[in-house]
Amino acid sequence: MSSETLVYIIISGITALLIAGFQYYKNKKGMSKLSMLFLFLRFITIFSVILLLINPKFEQVVLSVEKPNLVLAIDNSSSIKYLGHDTEANTLLNQLRTNKELQDKFNLSIYSFGNTIKAFDSLSFTEQETNINQAFSQLTQIYKQSTSPTVLITDGNQTYGNNYEFAYLDYKQPVYPVILGDTISYVDLKIQQLSVNKYAYLKNKFPVETILVYNGIGSVKSQFTVTIGNSIIYSEPVNFSQENNSKVINFTLPANQVGVQVYKATLSPLNSEKNTINNSKNFAIEVIDQKTKVAIVSDIIHPDLGALKKSIESNEQRSVSFFNSKSILNQINDFQLIVLYQPNDKFKELFEQLDNENKNRFIIVGPKTDIEFLNNINKSYEFEITYNTENYQAALEKNYTPFFVDDIDFESFPPLHSYYSSLIALVPFETILYKTLNGIDVGEPLLGTFETQGRREALLLGENIWQWRSQSYVETKSFHGFDNFFNKLIQYLASNKLKSRLNVDYQSFYNGSGNVIVTAQYFDKNYIFNERETLNITVADKISKESKTFPLILKNNNYEVDLSSLSPSEYDFKVHAEEANISKTGSFTILEYNVEQQFLNANVTKLQQLASNSSGKAYFIDNPDALIDDLLNDNRFSTIQKSHKNSLPLIDWKYLLAVIALSLSLEWFLRKYNGLI
Repeated sequence: MSSETLVYIIISGITALLIAGFQYYKNKKGMSKLSMLFLFLRFITIFSVILLLINPKFEQVVLSVEKPNLVLAIDNSSSIKYLGHDTEANTLLNQLRTNKELQDKFNLSIYSFGNTIKAFDSLSFTEQETNINQAFSQLTQIYKQSTSPTVLITDGNQTYGNNYEFAYLDYKQPVYPVILGDTISYVDLKIQQLSVNKYAYLKNKFPVETILVYNGIGSVKSQFTVTIGNSIIYSEPVNFSQENNSKVINFTLPANQVGVQVYKATLSPLNSEKNTINNSKNFAIEVIDQKTKVAIVSDIIHPDLGALKKSIESNEQRSVSFFNSKSILNQINDFQLIVLYQPNDKFKELFEQLDNENKNRFIIVGPKTDIEFLNNINKSYEFEITYNTENYQAALEKNYTPFFVDDIDFESFPPLHSYYSSLIALVPFETILYKTLNGIDVGEPLLGTFETQGRREALLLGENIWQWRSQSYVETKSFHGFDNFFNKLIQYLASNKLKSRLNVDYQSFYNGSGNVIVTAQYFDKNYIFNERETLNITVADKISKESKTFPLILKNNNYEVDLSSLSPSEYDFKVHAEEANISKTGSFTILEYNVEQQFLNANVTKLQQLASNSSGKAYFIDNPDALIDDLLNDNRFSTIQKSHKNSLPLIDWKYLLAVIALSLSLEWFLRKYNGLI
């Protein structure tokens, strides 16, 4: 409290006493006890009210004791059970969480992790992927400002994500790995990696690359084979030694049949091998009988052109060729889709040919576009002509009906540069993205499609879409999100199929270790997304003939079902909208592969390196007492006493109001009782 406030309080006390005395001090020779009581009560009332007006602040020091956190993170992936350490892991966890000394010294927090980390509930050891680095990344956000040594109970075998060995750079906590495994080296042959394209074209050959690894002493011989069904289509003998313990095999296979073809690569196991599951690996490829050819026509050079090519060709079913407005004229029938980039009056003959052939097209408008020419050359839309330009960001229209559009965070993308003008649609126009200016929807389309006279067209009103692709990579560390969105647009434009009220999105085949997700959209008769429909999917195993039905759950603007519980096989499915009685069918294959069963040992070296780098220490599962002793005796993890100084204003002290009410009430009651009122 400041000295100035103290002076005010003293003056308030004198003032309150003078006012109370003026009211009750009448007999100079003496006052009755009752008058003195009245004077005191009035003084209390007036003094309290004046104090509230001054509102002095009092400082309060609060002492608190803060224990350090002890984070227990346990690997819940299936590799723990496969290596036979699930019982030991459970025993260790119970020993740590019930230890009285640890509970007294630390605040215990327990998590389990596989592909993601979550608060501990129970352990099943069924997670199909392990991402240790992602676990540390999320723990960093929780324990960034506290002392939180971390016990990591794992075999160290990560199947997905960045290298966790360097997680200590962001996670500034000592890490104590408890290694579920041993250092014994077993003789092992395995297929370390197999790379193959997702698509191939009928009557072509597609390349396959596989990396084979040998772990052992001495020289061994084996046979590498690739089969489809019971037929061997490729075979090669392989030799390994302790010095030459890996081999890369490159070969090609023929694509002779349309559809999904499932192959099995096998490296013949040795008699002494302990783990033979990693000697084989299934892979698949979808054989298609045609390739979508896209022509990009432009008379200017712009970074957008390269971004468009890379995005479109990220799908190997498509190829892109560049032309100017003249060189394309005799070749338009060689392409399923023509992309017209910022056209001008030199494109007149090309537009005429496209109209005569009724070809689908994708027009990208920018500041170098001749919009007067566009107004004159087409009958589907027109622009209000202005020559001012503006930068527009995008907002997703969630009720777009022709195909699925995933929200890839369009609102965070850099603005596109275009004319400041309005688009007047002369045919039914379906908007994918709206223009926004400083976060405000201006009610104008930025990207949309329409169908007229049996052909499909799209219109993008802005240049610099290459920045969108770059921003997508910055945010997600992958081009996949943007490329997937753009390829759906290209697929729609390259096809002339009529739009459907029920659209289903799925892959032709799924890896057994990944999620099997099928999504769907249902629209009413006005092609407005309907979130009240009931969608079910019936999945039938082609081999066992067993069928199961699952509901699709509404998620954002999609219906979605996770079929990861299905065992590897070939499946037919049918998605059915119950109320509308509309259905869609398809088929997919789940490949048999469990990445968690590819390991023989714990990754001791990497876990020890992580412990060393983070100022922690690594332990084996058979030595939990040493871990507990080190945690209890480490002076870095001491209980801290903290003091917090709080400034409390008097007006927040509710008891003063009670004092005022009590003094007034008591004064009134006594005056009433003594007949003075």
